[in-house]
Amino acid sequence: MTAPADPQRILLVTGLSGAGKSTVLKTLEDLGWEVVDNLPLLLLDRLLATEQPVTHRDGGQPLALGIGSRTRGFDAESIVRRIKRLNDEGQRDVSTLFLDCAGSELERRYSETRRRHPLALDRPASDGIARERELLAPLRHTAGQLIDTTDMSAADLAKQVRSTYAIPGHGEPTLSVMSFGFARGLPRNADIVLDMRFLRNPHWVPELRPGTGQDADVAAYVADDPAYPASMAAIETLLGILLPRYRAEGKAYVTVAFGCTGGRHRSVHVAERMASWLRDAGFSPTVTHRDLGMKPQNSLEGAPQAP
Repeated sequence: MTAPADPQRILLVTGLSGAGKSTVLKTLEDLGWEVVDNLPLLLLDRLLATEQPVTHRDGGQPLALGIGSRTRGFDAESIVRRIKRLNDEGQRDVSTLFLDCAGSELERRYSETRRRHPLALDRPASDGIARERELLAPLRHTAGQLIDTTDMSAADLAKQVRSTYAIPGHGEPTLSVMSFGFARGLPRNADIVLDMRFLRNPHWVPELRPGTGQDADVAAYVADDPAYPASMAAIETLLGILLPRYRAEGKAYVTVAFGCTGGRHRSVHVAERMASWLRDAGFSPTVTHRDLGMKPQNSLEGAPQAP
């Protein structure tokens, strides 16, 4: 017997113009929600009747609908009734997020951006704000969650949305670990760059020079450096602190780059080692070695290290 599909999760995002609706919708989209803003209400039933992609069935991808006083066909009382009807049908779980803000702060925001309030194009912004409060009152009264953005920055609002509406398994940053050679330039997309040139260099050991940091004898030579254990532990501690913070800030891509002189020995080994540690810590890094295929060159490696 097939288990019944979970109700599709739908979030109605509404509130006062200038209170942060665009920020909320953009954040939800980054979290993996399907986002539709200012859809004419006459088309709502057609949207809900459209079958989701196969990968998003069984309530897999939630839907966020941005609705405000400027939405064509807007009628707050009618929307409240429609929400109740959709919930009563049992196929959808519909909730409302209302964004509120003090009138004085909204006036300040409109003044700073030199925008006119949509309901007061030829009058003071305060008139439009008051009128919009009246129009939205039924939605505010029935909203399941209300966020007052008066004292919030856009970053604060986005952070609260991420903590409340993140989809399990979604919203995780794409983590990349790479090695590179400083002699061939810094990688442009690196968020964290760590210099491994303090470790002893296998390039100056003739039997190790043709190899790479993926070879066991090269890796053992690098790991035998007296500074290796403490430095690897310090890097693990650093990444353990920074990566969750990047995730909390909603960063979609994080690249950790390990560099050495030529990009073939020390950086390659450390990148592989740290990627293994990150997997054990619950992350899923992709590993690339930018300069692994380059030929070793004495002129790039500087002076040989003293024994």
